[in-house]
Amino acid sequence: MSMEPILNQRATVGRLAPAFTLPSTRDLTSLDKPVSLDDYKGRWLVLLFYPLDFTFVCPTELVAFSERYDEFAALSADVLGVSTDSVYSHRAWLQAPRNQGGLGELRYPLASDPTHVTSRAYGVLIEDEGFTLRGTFVIDPKGMLRYALVHDNDIGRSSSETLRVLSALQSGGLCAVDWKPGDKTLG
Repeated sequence: MSMEPILNQRATVGRLAPAFTLPSTRDLTSLDKPVSLDDYKGRWLVLLFYPLDFTFVCPTELVAFSERYDEFAALSADVLGVSTDSVYSHRAWLQAPRNQGGLGELRYPLASDPTHVTSRAYGVLIEDEGFTLRGTFVIDPKGMLRYALVHDNDIGRSSSETLRVLSALQSGGLCAVDWKPGDKTLG
């Protein structure tokens, strides 16, 4: 089974998201259950690219998204974390206690992109470093990329802002600046 995107496409908001099939921690014991974009058809997907396992900012983000997983699930959304580290590194990080630099249990899987094909397709790969920028992508139930945010690795992303954007995308209306769930849309 190929672990690379079906097409050599680039992530572009308003177009189908690049397909992927990646090794994952869906089965933490055997590590033999890959994850693919097709697994999320019919649901929203929040795809989180992060630089490296066993670093400083990354666990704060991944844990925050796990702690708010019920809020994402209430919006019919799943979460998937992706880095270029191996699934073996992911497993070691997940099994290490948080007070010892580990993640502990997460409520969503981590995927591995060792070939860098998926990270490159989503435009987050730092080619000369071999790891990714922080990238947040929201993919709708039909596989359309609806939101993309990529930024410097020194700054953690906001789970609150991601939930706000997801709600706005699902509102069906035009959402003005600083729109929040419950606010009126412009049309």
